[in-house]
Amino acid sequence: MPRLDDPVTIGPCEVPNRLYRAPLLECAGNGEDAVDILVADLEPAAASGVGLVFQGATIVTESGGCAAPGMTRVHDPEFVARLSALTDAIHAHGGTIFVQLEHGGLRSMETWHAGYREQHPDEQQLAVSEPPWQLRLLDGLGFLDFDPHVMSTGDVYDLVESFATAGEHCVEAGYDGIHLAGANMGIIQQFLSPFYNRREDEFGDGIRFMELLHDELRERVGDTPIVTKVPSEAPAPPVVRRRLGDDDAVAIARQLADIGYDAVVPVRTSVVWDMSIVRGEYPARAWRDESLQEGYAEAFGGRLRTRGVRFMNWLESFQFDFEPAWNADLARRVREVVDVPVLLEGGVRERGQMDRLLGDACDMAGMARPFYAEPRLAARLLGADASDGTRVVCENCNNCTVPQVTGAVGQCRTPSVLRRRGKFEEAGAYDTD
Repeated sequence: MPRLDDPVTIGPCEVPNRLYRAPLLECAGNGEDAVDILVADLEPAAASGVGLVFQGATIVTESGGCAAPGMTRVHDPEFVARLSALTDAIHAHGGTIFVQLEHGGLRSMETWHAGYREQHPDEQQLAVSEPPWQLRLLDGLGFLDFDPHVMSTGDVYDLVESFATAGEHCVEAGYDGIHLAGANMGIIQQFLSPFYNRREDEFGDGIRFMELLHDELRERVGDTPIVTKVPSEAPAPPVVRRRLGDDDAVAIARQLADIGYDAVVPVRTSVVWDMSIVRGEYPARAWRDESLQEGYAEAFGGRLRTRGVRFMNWLESFQFDFEPAWNADLARRVREVVDVPVLLEGGVRERGQMDRLLGDACDMAGMARPFYAEPRLAARLLGADASDGTRVVCENCNNCTVPQVTGAVGQCRTPSVLRRRGKFEEAGAYDTD
């Protein structure tokens, strides 16, 4: 059975070990300091030994499509060329880096962020189809705001071109691979999902969209690895009847591997934004933070509506309590039917757990939020024995995630976690040769 520190191959890319930093919101934007922010955020993972770093979702269009404030756009070749400083920094430590490409579609800020809508009154969401009735109901009740532009067949081809062009520029800047944001309610999931996709043209089958996306990228980036998330919408609310189940996700993964995708990342995710992808505790500290109240009010349209969102967040914390390796059984099923690497993330928190999952449920093990708590986490995990119980200090409290709706940077804000990290720092646990 493989171990965490064994190498693995994704397409032609040799990854030095099987630990990866899963995509996170960096909120670096596109300003003069954007590249420096990304280097400061991502380099510590590579410096501590992570084999593969995924840069969090980057937007492929010049406008629209951002699911959160401060997301970096990669439509401009001049800006992307500057990102070679980031890829060089990762490579200097012997690591590899893939960029994740995304467009938010109906989950974009035009839908939920009140301040953004006020500043961009003419901007529409890009939609695969007319929003389903459940979302139109939320619109009518004032919880969301929909004014969608439903893509024509030509628009879909244009969007694919945007993905392919962005991918080409990123590879020219030194990225080792492309990661498509095929889950978390972005537009790729919307094409695959029967909840969102009710088209009557060739793209009524989301696999056709994925096939075209793969082929156009392959034309631009050659044999550079192309990885994608594969969604199961099992956590969707009961009122949603049309959704992807685990069986559908397994079938989609097999089709994507046959098309030529070099690796897949099976994940369970809802059809609306909830805690299904950040399972854990209700982030009470983040909601109480006085320095964030103005940002919350701007995002949600006032303090009263902020309290409503906060209440819903509290309710969801009961439904989506933390569960260790919550995607493992889905990943295991996918691994049985594909001949490409299967990557596992979501609730992976312990070195011994990772070694048990490798070769069984997955070929690589990844984490996201724990790297907010310990940017140089890999040094502790890779230097540990699988039997000594080494685990992350992250408490799955989500105090790092909620503030990002205001554009705040992703970082751990929980004193007890930071104290434990400080003790490890004092003991030299993050030092590397």
